[in-house]
Amino acid sequence: MKTRDDALALDRDDPLRALREQFALSPDTLYLDGNSLGVPPKAAAARAQQVIGAEWGEGLIRSWNTAGWFALPKRLGNKLASLIGAAEDEVVITDTISVNLFKVLSAALRVQAERAPGRRVIVSERSNFPSDLYIAQGLIEQLDRGYELRLVDDPSELPAAIDQDVAVAMITHVNYRTGYMHDMAALTQHIHATGALALWDLAHSAGAVPVDLNGVDADYAVGCTYKYLNGGPGSPAFVWVPKHHQGTFSQPLSGWWGHRAPFAMEPSYRPDAGIARFLCGTQPMVSMALVECGLDVFLQTDMQQVRRKSLALTDLFIALVEQRCAEFPLELVTPREHAERGSHVSFAHPHGYEVMQALIARGVIGDYREPHVLRFGFTPLYTRYVDVWDAVETLRDVLASEVWRAPEFATRGAVT
Repeated sequence: MKTRDDALALDRDDPLRALREQFALSPDTLYLDGNSLGVPPKAAAARAQQVIGAEWGEGLIRSWNTAGWFALPKRLGNKLASLIGAAEDEVVITDTISVNLFKVLSAALRVQAERAPGRRVIVSERSNFPSDLYIAQGLIEQLDRGYELRLVDDPSELPAAIDQDVAVAMITHVNYRTGYMHDMAALTQHIHATGALALWDLAHSAGAVPVDLNGVDADYAVGCTYKYLNGGPGSPAFVWVPKHHQGTFSQPLSGWWGHRAPFAMEPSYRPDAGIARFLCGTQPMVSMALVECGLDVFLQTDMQQVRRKSLALTDLFIALVEQRCAEFPLELVTPREHAERGSHVSFAHPHGYEVMQALIARGVIGDYREPHVLRFGFTPLYTRYVDVWDAVETLRDVLASEVWRAPEFATRGAVT
């Protein structure tokens, strides 16, 4: 690509271009951080007003029945299912990724303790999202039965690390920092060949890349809705368990919403027979209702179209940065191979934090991750090719002018 007009031509031919109109985007902002927090669908504001004003304000407690609140976690789970290769009644929207991870990791270890008690190792990557590692560490401390968290430093080390001692391999499909994407099918097959269970974190996969959980025969998965799925800040996450595992799931957080008959008010816990057993306490209806607005946009397309545009956007961004910013100390840390790349691109720079703050001040919003990583997310539902061109031009100007050296760009906020 040689000119901005070339990017505009690609936008005119983009089969997803009409979907952008369904999002509330500022004309003064180039938003390349949908991998961290998606932008609001335009329908979200009206839906929030409906939930608060009519369903809550007028329906009050009756809305648990009349507005379908009670059924919403399962109904939304069924809407999301097609995006991740799940069947009906295998996904439920609830809690956070961390809470859901605690549930399924606990369940998986209990299954393994019953069928293979000598397996006491959880395998993951040192570069996994820290919260996943913290949950595993905390669970091991609670169990106090000689469990171990085994961490590898490179994806190539995983096959050797997953041996006969391993109970569960806890893997994030797309790495949050680098964008590296595992071969889910091949790795799951290897995990099963050793007798371990495969638990996948889809935080940077759901809505970004095609996923086929049932097709690869995975065991458990968790993911969030506030990134590529555009559910809103802190919107409820999801948990997937295939039907053949649901009957053996032992809920470590046995709250009343997971009970077989919650309003029977029985003193003893009896788990629901299906996916509802993964629920715990009363669900947050206002934020949960907004998740549906994002999912409804996805239902107007398919993940193959989304993936084709994602790869085209990320290919273009990498090429333009390397062509137009070649004289600056930027190092690509995201794989070039399509099969190994999610939907965000990361470059390391010795002053990455300051450079990102200068970009944000210019209206190009990405984010920063330690150490020294500038991270740019490409959300095909609303990111344009011309946004890629303009973002790279702004990056080049920020680096050439060294405006990032201004003292205010070195000041760290609570969230980076």
